[in-house]
Amino acid sequence: MAHHDINGAQLWVEDDGDGPAMVFVHEFGGDHRSWRHQVDHFKDRFRCVTYSARGYPPSEVPESEDAYGQDIATADLLGVLDALKIEQAHVIGLSMGAYTGLRFALAHPDRVTSLVAASGGSGSFPDTRAHFLEETRALADTILDRNSLNLPGFASSATRIQLKLKNPKGWTEFANHFVEHSPMGSAYTLRRVQAGRPSLYELETELAAMTTPTLLMIGDEDEPCIDTNIFLKRTMPSAGLVTFPKAGHLINLEDPAAFNEAIDDFHAALSAECWHLRDANTTGASAYISEEKS
Repeated sequence: MAHHDINGAQLWVEDDGDGPAMVFVHEFGGDHRSWRHQVDHFKDRFRCVTYSARGYPPSEVPESEDAYGQDIATADLLGVLDALKIEQAHVIGLSMGAYTGLRFALAHPDRVTSLVAASGGSGSFPDTRAHFLEETRALADTILDRNSLNLPGFASSATRIQLKLKNPKGWTEFANHFVEHSPMGSAYTLRRVQAGRPSLYELETELAAMTTPTLLMIGDEDEPCIDTNIFLKRTMPSAGLVTFPKAGHLINLEDPAAFNEAIDDFHAALSAECWHLRDANTTGASAYISEEKS
């Protein structure tokens, strides 16, 4: 556990376990603590690295809004790997972290052994993108005006209340951790990362050429992410898709055992060398007629 100087900001990094590196990238509402169920499960076999993004104490909270952005978040992930002298890692990201993982794998495929992109894609679906951007910027303004993250509606939103219904104690912990975050850091993250990043649909060409083994994971009640993950599955020949029933956005917290098991199964397929790029003959629209493709 230590602070590291990453791209001009002090980031809090925790490093636990032995084996191949597994680096976890948290969502907007979380921080490095969000991954404790995964670290406890994997640390006997993997070197588990968690960190809090810039703007999330105990990492530094830069006072300049220009110190935040998606490209900066992607560079910070690279900086964490470099600081710990990790040449390659299994990258696991949730939501905002899933987007960063996808961008990182596109930019640095040689540094990513595999990618898990869970609950990714908020704000990407074309039909709802304008509303997402408006809502995100408005929330940032509210946080700055109040200088507070005491926003009861956030933790009880339509995609997070599933955690409360399944595990009230875990939901309370999540909500308490969120309120502890920096209002300024969270608001600038909303403005520059969440609302500043392009839609994943704009990266279709790059994603279609990506060969990094990728596991997409979503909850079937995570409405902002469902359509985009279907798009990603259809676009990325390297991707498989797991959907959790009656689940929302915080799938790593809602059912840690199922979440971890899905990753174990993914890694078992990788070890058995049976996670192949999608065969073109599986992409036909007919349920009855073979459409052979080269």
